[in-house]
Amino acid sequence: MVQACSYKSKSDSNYYCQKLELNCTQSNKIAYFKTSKGDFEVKLFGKDNPVTVSNFLENIENNIYKNKKFYKIINYPQLKFIHGGVNPENKFNIELNQGLDKKSPSIPLEIKLKEETKPRYKYQIINPNETEYLVNTFESGSIAMVKSGKNESSSTEFFFVTSKIPELDGRYSIFGKIIEGFEVLDKINKEDYIKAVQLSN
Repeated sequence: MVQACSYKSKSDSNYYCQKLELNCTQSNKIAYFKTSKGDFEVKLFGKDNPVTVSNFLENIENNIYKNKKFYKIINYPQLKFIHGGVNPENKFNIELNQGLDKKSPSIPLEIKLKEETKPRYKYQIINPNETEYLVNTFESGSIAMVKSGKNESSSTEFFFVTSKIPELDGRYSIFGKIIEGFEVLDKINKEDYIKAVQLSN
């Protein structure tokens, strides 16, 4: 059983949407990634991760990801991490901030547990026995926000994984998954880049 009593917070998605000045959505939109190695589609989990997804949608609308390189690729024998979302060495990019004065370098870590109506914020699961209660776990094609602190996510940087990695479940905001074009991930290398990200209506 999830130890719900151990998590108490007055800050819900409405609080963070107002604080971060986000037009929060709770719909599962589709994001179309056009890259130098091909295209793929990502289903965004707006119902489970409204703050993370809404922040990501705002980034797309502001063209933050347009013509940006995948800045880090980590290859393991059975797993690949593909990092994107700007980074050049993490100095919250002056270029990124042009015209986006309200943009913060971080947003709260956001995870959703089964049988709970609202996501948890600034809370990560450390006990592996509790990860079975997570709504979303790392699978082939999952996208999650990079961490910027123990209980904070980067507001722009994200990564894809090419297979399950249960060791990280409950510690990152997983906010979507590739539903078409997964094979493109295997082709992406460090010099590749995102041409554009577009949204479904």
